[in-house]
Amino acid sequence: MNTRMRRTAMAVAASALAVSLAACGSAAESGDKDKDSGDSAAKGDNIKVGLLLPENQTARYEKFDKPLIEKKIKELTNNKGEVIYANAKQDASQQNQQVDTMVTNKVDVLILDAVDAKAIAGSVKKAKEAGIPVVAYDRLAEGPIDAYTSFDNVTVGKTQGEALLEALGDKAEKGQIVMMNGSSTDPNAAQFKKGAHEALDGKVKVGREYDTKEWKPENANANMEGAISAIGKDKIVGVYSANDGMAGGIITALKAAGIKVPVTGQDAELAGVQRIVTGEQFMSVYKPYAPEADAAAEMAVALAQGKSLDSIAKDTVDSATTKGVPSVLVPVVSLTQENINDTVIKDGVYTVEEICTGKYKAACDKIGLK
Repeated sequence: MNTRMRRTAMAVAASALAVSLAACGSAAESGDKDKDSGDSAAKGDNIKVGLLLPENQTARYEKFDKPLIEKKIKELTNNKGEVIYANAKQDASQQNQQVDTMVTNKVDVLILDAVDAKAIAGSVKKAKEAGIPVVAYDRLAEGPIDAYTSFDNVTVGKTQGEALLEALGDKAEKGQIVMMNGSSTDPNAAQFKKGAHEALDGKVKVGREYDTKEWKPENANANMEGAISAIGKDKIVGVYSANDGMAGGIITALKAAGIKVPVTGQDAELAGVQRIVTGEQFMSVYKPYAPEADAAAEMAVALAQGKSLDSIAKDTVDSATTKGVPSVLVPVVSLTQENINDTVIKDGVYTVEEICTGKYKAACDKIGLK
């Protein structure tokens, strides 16, 4: 994916002009656009927001993203905005059908986290043709999207890679690592991989590398078992795992083989944080979900009401099909034993009691989580 962020003052000015011109020119692309915008603006706070999330295996979507987006939309619309929700359960075809249903239900705007960024492009086009703007959430969907919010995904991968090198120290030169990337259908996975390679290439040998089907822990587990057989357990010094769910499957395979090496992760899932507490997993990438969810809600409400995104979206991003998409990119944090208190606990993602249940209490006490 060719993704670039224009951050200079001149580029930002040019982007704002491009967005403005696009808004002016959109009437030429759709004869009903002005009418649609007028209708949206007239709706005020009485808007319907379609929220489409990709799967429910990763804990974050149901636990954090959905309730945070719903809460912010209520705040922004004086409790008058309605959120219509659907989860695709990792099924791209089902998500396409869900978009069709949202179009039929005449929602005013869509917040879309795509299962498959390419496969959803046709549905995004259908929504646009129906006068429904689309905010790509967390993953950069293809097609004529109007806005995008996520984290700086290349930086996420780089953060993971740098953390792994820190954990390895001089062992980096003495063995091989396994890279367990995410799904090939997820554009974020390609960006995580790119960032990780930027950090790791030339500093450690990659013995085996996998794109993990559907991000599933069981697939990561099987891949890891294959890597152990191919490389030899005594030669593996660390594992790059693109997220916490896969890290769980990887660590199960490592334990079965009697291997204890640093493993990375992402999403700060509860199970991942608990593995960090015990030392089974070295780190995770903590991505503050509230700023991302808030940005999606703010852009969605603005678009539904026919307002400009200039005061919300300070970056622009290019997808494979759409250039200069107004975007909000949220910073990330490397989560280790040392900063659990200052990140997920301080931000209210988890309480100490949630993390330090029975079998984790001694380990929590040891690192000062009380």
